[in-house]
Amino acid sequence: MIGIAQIILLSLLAAFTVVCGQNWWQTANQPVFVGMMAGIIMGDPVTGLFIGGSMQLTVLGIGTFGGSSHIDANSGAIIATAFSVALDMEPTQALAAIAVPVAAILTTVDVLGRFCNTFFQHRIDTMIENDDYKGIERNYLYGIVPWALSRALPVGLALGFGQGVVNQLMALLNGPLAWLGTGLTVAGAVLPAVGFAILLRYLPVRENWHYLILGFVVTILFNYLFNNVKAIGGAVATSVDGFTGNFIGLPMLGIALVGVFVAVSHYKSNAVKAASPDPLASEDDEDEL
Repeated sequence: MIGIAQIILLSLLAAFTVVCGQNWWQTANQPVFVGMMAGIIMGDPVTGLFIGGSMQLTVLGIGTFGGSSHIDANSGAIIATAFSVALDMEPTQALAAIAVPVAAILTTVDVLGRFCNTFFQHRIDTMIENDDYKGIERNYLYGIVPWALSRALPVGLALGFGQGVVNQLMALLNGPLAWLGTGLTVAGAVLPAVGFAILLRYLPVRENWHYLILGFVVTILFNYLFNNVKAIGGAVATSVDGFTGNFIGLPMLGIALVGVFVAVSHYKSNAVKAASPDPLASEDDEDEL
């Protein structure tokens, strides 16, 4: 069961993330951070990081501009983490059965929060004409209220009154609808790949396809190398007394650093090309003179 104190803290977390994300601290408005904090509150940060990280990858290629809305991945991560830990639900199943549907449904609440915020914006327009600077500052801060409530209220109500519904859902997914539960678990594991696919849709893949091949080859080679070293180390440790060694698998940080190196090199190369004058253009200018 989820305690009252945990419900209050998770509701405040939902409000805090959206307010900070819109004003001061963008990192707080990311699902991976929100999931980790929700996991800490529930006493299981590993599950929170898994669900939050999976939601982060799912919405990797989704962004908003101006007054547009998108799925509320943060609230979905909070609610899914809370129920997954409290009810001992499989994280991948909670991701597909709770996090994604909740995130999609709460898009309407995001629209409502934006709509309510226009009330204070219109008041600010009037105060600008009257040079009421103190009133402008006050109404700017008042606008935080609908933003915070648009996240805190749905999360608090879902956690406070939704435990019975989730219990029934788990009973169905683990009983008569076990096939659906298995499908949702598989879907939850595939969701990060969907996020990558959306991201690739908006990246200049056709111009930089060779970097995708390079990344694939480097990952395969490193994975092969590390797995074989790990296997050899394990075999030696079992056959030689007193031999100890810490053989780890492929570190994702190493692959990420290779990617950073390639990205920085590509950026600097393009910057140098853009800064250097075009000799053909110079010859054309001389001919015109």
